[in-house]
Amino acid sequence: MTRLLVVTADDLGLTAGVNRAVRRAHLEGVVTATSLLAVGRAFDDAAAMLRATPTLEAGAHLAVVGEDPPLLTAREVPTLVDRRGAFPLSYRTVVARGLAGRIDPDDLRRELGAQLDRVLGVGVPVTHVDTHQHTHLWPAVAAVVTELALARDVPVVRLPRSRAHGVVGLGVRTLTEVTARRLRRAGLTSTEDYAGLDEAGALDAARFTATVRSLAARGRPSAELNAHPGEAGDGELGRFAWGYRWADELAALVDPATRSAVAAAGYELGGFTALAPPGAPGTGTARATTDEGTPS
Repeated sequence: MTRLLVVTADDLGLTAGVNRAVRRAHLEGVVTATSLLAVGRAFDDAAAMLRATPTLEAGAHLAVVGEDPPLLTAREVPTLVDRRGAFPLSYRTVVARGLAGRIDPDDLRRELGAQLDRVLGVGVPVTHVDTHQHTHLWPAVAAVVTELALARDVPVVRLPRSRAHGVVGLGVRTLTEVTARRLRRAGLTSTEDYAGLDEAGALDAARFTATVRSLAARGRPSAELNAHPGEAGDGELGRFAWGYRWADELAALVDPATRSAVAAAGYELGGFTALAPPGAPGTGTARATTDEGTPS
């Protein structure tokens, strides 16, 4: 039985080099979808690339963490930022603030709504939503992301999973189940399996093949594998202390052996549009709204 594999390149818009790497990984490799970072410095370059590459599915990579600043000011979203108006660098801060009840859902709604609307404004169909560092696994963020996906007519929300041992892996699995129930109740769709969180930044050719085989062994009819391709020598990536092997991931994604491994595992490469059931909402066709709630 042929199964669906969506290979997603995250962080489109982070740098111009990442944009080029994502495009190459699609045209020459196995990437079928990408997620656009609305707060990224190279957003405009990424938007132009997407308009010129209609075969690459596009989604929104919403952020409440990271080195790039929010779209709104500290006065508009005070519970999401520090005194300088900067996001925290890690999801751990989001979790800590959430546990302390220090995240205002209205702040999330304003900032993430602005980010999603910016991606919708690119002028290409938006097929899916996910988040930087998978922060939408946290219930307060998940609630707003679900609400926005419904309001903006985006039918698919990523459902990350972890098989890591230890506290973090257990926490992710617990939150995944809670998020899955929320998405099902809302009528939103996800792939039935996922990989990429545990492998982030280290998805070289050998690990890609091993990961695809593991996904295939679990036998689910659809899966997402998300990657982070980049160019060797991209100086703009030096400001991110993530330890990612960007160029190794790009090399894996364009390696002909990778495509062969996908086929050997019984997968057909495709996009998120293949997940939509008959009669489901469209892909990011709802228009953005102004502060007054009227179409713009």
